[in-house]
Amino acid sequence: MPLFGKKDSTKKSKKESKDSDKGPSVEDKYDMKDILGTGAFSQVRLAQTKEDASVMFAVKIIDKKALKGKEDSLENEIKVLRRLKHPNIVRLLETYEDKSKVYLVMELVTGGELFDRIVEKGSYTEKDAADLIRQVLEAVDYMHDQGVVHRDLKPENLLYYSPDEDSKIMISDFGLSKMEDSGIMATACGTPGYVAPEVLAQKPYGKAVDVWSIGVISYILLCGYPPFYDENDANLFAQILKGEFEFDSPYWDDISDSAKDFIRMLMNVDVDRRYTCKQALGHPWISGNAASNKNIHGTVSEQLKKNFAKSRWRQLMHAIAMVHKMQRLALSSSNSMDIDDKRCTSIQEEVRQGLMFGS
Repeated sequence: MPLFGKKDSTKKSKKESKDSDKGPSVEDKYDMKDILGTGAFSQVRLAQTKEDASVMFAVKIIDKKALKGKEDSLENEIKVLRRLKHPNIVRLLETYEDKSKVYLVMELVTGGELFDRIVEKGSYTEKDAADLIRQVLEAVDYMHDQGVVHRDLKPENLLYYSPDEDSKIMISDFGLSKMEDSGIMATACGTPGYVAPEVLAQKPYGKAVDVWSIGVISYILLCGYPPFYDENDANLFAQILKGEFEFDSPYWDDISDSAKDFIRMLMNVDVDRRYTCKQALGHPWISGNAASNKNIHGTVSEQLKKNFAKSRWRQLMHAIAMVHKMQRLALSSSNSMDIDDKRCTSIQEEVRQGLMFGS
């Protein structure tokens, strides 16, 4: 069924149209369970397949009426997600539509956000940070090869696949992503602090904006605070436009020169000199043995809590633990799935499991 009731380019008879409307619905395949989050236009629910009670997904349910006028944005997001199939990118598995809603069935991600896990670790090194960034670079490199620019890479959109200690990292939230073949990109979008200077300068831009954002994330992962900060947005943007950042003492004293060089290559104001993902993957800090094994957890976690801590952390991790526990119990009966809806709803958009992309 074409999204939002748009007519298909190939004309069908009334009988054919009627028959096509009788296709399977999302309720035929999935049992909708607890609310994982809510947004301005959508609700995300835990879903259990009717074939196997142990298999769970996240289903984003979009209200067509609330989304009126923004249909193109959703269609673009779906188009992008259908194109991307990578182990470090949250996957869109199926789409359904009825008269009032669109349903996006997504891979369920239960491991929580990047910063939460780092704070909880007992040990954390440059090598750990380099391994995280390598996974992000590989996923974004694949994305770029597919002609997709994410445009909103930030730590909140980097999720752990599972609570396991060796869990892989996943990229989510493709609400602002765009395909290069859809036209010149010049729209100012993204998240202040992570946005590239060429975006702020309102110049045409491309894949390099994602590399800049990865540079900002890398910086934070090694010290716990952002390279650019000012409570006044105009001052913040002025810093970014000039590429003004420092490796402050004492926070950077124990960080390797290779790590600093890597960051400089990614956060280069000159787009032509900025590394591509492929070049970044070849840097010694990522591909060699240049990353230090020294434990930097104390300093980094202290700064992360100071600069990024929010009251939602405990709620978020509690919700994730509950979902994971339900999965392990295989959800053998409907009674085992009862979660306090009020508790889940209160988390709202802060819960970024499976598909917490722009609403």
